[in-house]
Amino acid sequence: MKSIVISQSEGQNKLEMDEQPRPEANENDLLIKVKMAAVNRTDILIKETNTSYGSNPIPGVEVAGTVVEADSDHSFAVGDRVMGLVNRGGYAEYAVMPADRAMKIPESLSFKEGAAIPEVFLTAYQTLFWIGKLQKNDTVLIHAGASGVGTAAIQLAKQLTGAKIIVTAGTERKLQFCSELGADVTINYKKQPFDKAVLEATDNQGADLILDFIGASYWDKNLTSIKTDGRWVLIGVMGGSKLENMNLMSLMSKRIQLTGTMLTPRSDAYKAELSREFAEEVLPYLEQGSIHPVLDNTFLIDDIHEAHQHMKENKNIGKIILDVGSEAN
Repeated sequence: MKSIVISQSEGQNKLEMDEQPRPEANENDLLIKVKMAAVNRTDILIKETNTSYGSNPIPGVEVAGTVVEADSDHSFAVGDRVMGLVNRGGYAEYAVMPADRAMKIPESLSFKEGAAIPEVFLTAYQTLFWIGKLQKNDTVLIHAGASGVGTAAIQLAKQLTGAKIIVTAGTERKLQFCSELGADVTINYKKQPFDKAVLEATDNQGADLILDFIGASYWDKNLTSIKTDGRWVLIGVMGGSKLENMNLMSLMSKRIQLTGTMLTPRSDAYKAELSREFAEEVLPYLEQGSIHPVLDNTFLIDDIHEAHQHMKENKNIGKIILDVGSEAN
């Protein structure tokens, strides 16, 4: 089958088109004919660091497609349109997906939209609610508001809790888009210190919850921005992972709960339970259209290098999609 694999050449990790054997589904798996996959920063990290969460040489952690082999013990049949997380292997014509984390694509959504949901919406859901404990009267600060996870988090927070939403982004175009999704306060971090703007928007109280994709470069401003007894969830380190001269008393004095998380290396059982709860709580909103996946550009799988570069340059608003072999979009 047609696949993208990570190979080494002249000391560098590269993405190359290759022919790989079609994967075999185990008893509790579905074999999926992939229509669309999506690009995530974890794919770029795996490629650049040669970090592996399994032996599969094919990157890609989420797909949308049709079932070609189904276990009769599960509620899926051959031909069903499904989306979900895979244990790598998404950048290929066929992928194996554990049946207990597969979700049926709502009839109103395309394969492109289906591929744009699993990783970012599940990340946003577990970050906001499982870890962040977001409540109705809370204020949440979402960095990188126009990213895939950011656009998902804005909608989930607005629709499921009605919490006050503050976002940061680097262009007026991105901020306007975040407002249209439901953000209450938007901050251009390139034009003003976001911590001062957060305090102004919260009567100097700070945010109850921070979703932080940036890490080290935002450390001091996040400390200023967070409320006493606030929850701070570290999802990414786009601004660096190492701190100098950190004073732990600054965390202790405000009684801050700081939690780091990554979805990809979580256990199969965790992902299955997260997918089940998400499907139960959020799929109705997706079916109605009150929550929707945000699509950026679609690239053919042959243009994987351009797709990764588009993400690395932070050009996207929402999800970058890979057309693996669709007959319909």
